[in-house]
Amino acid sequence: MTDESRPDDAKDARQREHLSRRGLFAMGAGGLAVGALAGVGGTFAAQALTHDDQGDSVDASLSYPFYGGGNQAGIRTEPQRHCVYMTFDIDPGSTLTDLESLFARWSAGIAQVMQGKPVGQVQPSRPGAVGQDTGEAVDLGPNALTVTLGIGPDVFDERFGLASKKPSLLKHLPALPSDTLQKSLTGGDLSLQACAEDPQVAYHAIRDLARMGRGTVSTRWTVMGFGRASAGQNQTTPRNLMGFKDGTRNIRSDDEFRDFVWLNDDAGWMSGGTYQVARKIQMNIEIWDADAVGDQQTVFGRHKDDGAPLSGTKEFDAPNFHKMAHGEPAIAPNAHIALAAHENNKGVKILRRSYNYTDGINQYGQLDAGLMFIAYMNDPAHFVTLQTRLGSYDRLNEYIAHIGSAVFAVPPAPESGHFIAEKLFA
Repeated sequence: MTDESRPDDAKDARQREHLSRRGLFAMGAGGLAVGALAGVGGTFAAQALTHDDQGDSVDASLSYPFYGGGNQAGIRTEPQRHCVYMTFDIDPGSTLTDLESLFARWSAGIAQVMQGKPVGQVQPSRPGAVGQDTGEAVDLGPNALTVTLGIGPDVFDERFGLASKKPSLLKHLPALPSDTLQKSLTGGDLSLQACAEDPQVAYHAIRDLARMGRGTVSTRWTVMGFGRASAGQNQTTPRNLMGFKDGTRNIRSDDEFRDFVWLNDDAGWMSGGTYQVARKIQMNIEIWDADAVGDQQTVFGRHKDDGAPLSGTKEFDAPNFHKMAHGEPAIAPNAHIALAAHENNKGVKILRRSYNYTDGINQYGQLDAGLMFIAYMNDPAHFVTLQTRLGSYDRLNEYIAHIGSAVFAVPPAPESGHFIAEKLFA
């Protein structure tokens, strides 16, 4: 402190440093500080650039385009901090024309909200009129919002005459080991994944798109996710609610996306698209918390503090599944990373884009929380291959249950002047 400094100046400096380091989201448990600031001065909120303790940045003005680019946003896009995932059923009596109209209207709406704009009037000129946009995201900025649409297998049944357009690899997932699926959390004709740096921005997108769909679709099941649980190409590795780094070996390179995520030119109207698998995975949090850390590390095959494999010393060391320690494999054969590794699954990889979730307290008075697992791949059979092994042998199964599940075809992004999946209706 200089001679000219005052205690109040030092306090102010510390507060400014706290804002800089922790970011707007640290100011409120619900992450709504951006909205609070926008109510006072929208310009500041829209231009705010903050950092968390891991160096990841939050730019409320950042936006991604909905049109063009070949692939829908929200897949290769660097994972944002918050996600609202919702599935829908197409209402009985809806026609192919109704579905086509919905996709056109949703495309226009998604394009608007991804730029931080309302889907229509928030405050109509007539006091008795109903607003077209619900208004809770006004002045919050785009906040890196992406909305990704998926189409389920049953859309191609006899209802709409689309059987000949069904993607060749799109089918319901088979029963998998360790499944304890709940009907209310399974399936769906359509899916929307909205991800953003502000939870209210993501929620607004899903809320208004669901509102636009009334009369054609009805909501089926939804999950609100937080704390991204998979890393993007330029991001530090986040942690799941079990306290372990999640996504250290996620797909990152152009070659990996080409080989394992995107569909090639032979896929017809789905060329440039991909497949989405969604699983709601409930964790027995309180039982897990009572387990010794050494055993937890054996379950995952990684050190809890830095994420290094038990066969190495740094997070990104390639696991050595043949290394011995004290007469036993350093990484147990039934450890999570051993069963999921591409080296042990004929090279199969999938792109993880998961989020943590909490549903409060369950009927037993315990924490009800887990992982909203979302993954993308050019063949859903790759997920089946991995989950068959994991569901059969993974020691993690003692602490988790797959309670929700769905699979969707994800079309490519539309070009300007067109709407998503337009070629499906040609």
